[in-house]
Amino acid sequence: MSTPAVILRHARVEDVPLILNLIHALAAYEKEPPSTVRATESSLTKTLFPAAPSKPYARVILAFTPSGEAAGMALYFNSYSTWRAAPGIYLEDLFVYDRFRGRGYGTALLAALAQEVKSICGERLEWSVLKWNEPSIKFYESIGAENMGKEWQVMRVTDDALENLSGKGPEVKWE
Repeated sequence: MSTPAVILRHARVEDVPLILNLIHALAAYEKEPPSTVRATESSLTKTLFPAAPSKPYARVILAFTPSGEAAGMALYFNSYSTWRAAPGIYLEDLFVYDRFRGRGYGTALLAALAQEVKSICGERLEWSVLKWNEPSIKFYESIGAENMGKEWQVMRVTDDALENLSGKGPEVKWE
């Protein structure tokens, strides 16, 4: 039996330090200062591996070399398509260390997510990519991804804007 080129597994709680290192490496790749990463080992543990009966907000698939060295990760969560009335997966972050790019790790992570979409009878795997990241855009298009940026604009509310929005609108009665 031959040695696999890529080893994948779902992250475990003991992987939290590795996940945080991968997040910091992703931030550096995206030219973000380290201070923009607010994630901590504690916050990752609470959100990825919460105590029962809570469910995790997201999951992580880790990629390793045959020798066991960490090569990358895919951090994702379930989504839903109203038009298709079907579940899917939103890929929040895909990251492969530079020294492992071009060796199939990114493809293996995306294929694993596609398999997971199929396993939940889902119909969509979706993610965002920075417009300046041409190498990634070309890679994604080469595997069949459609660039939705021509018709769609990503919107986000965080920090003070999120706090302000939570207090807006008319008085509401929930039933």
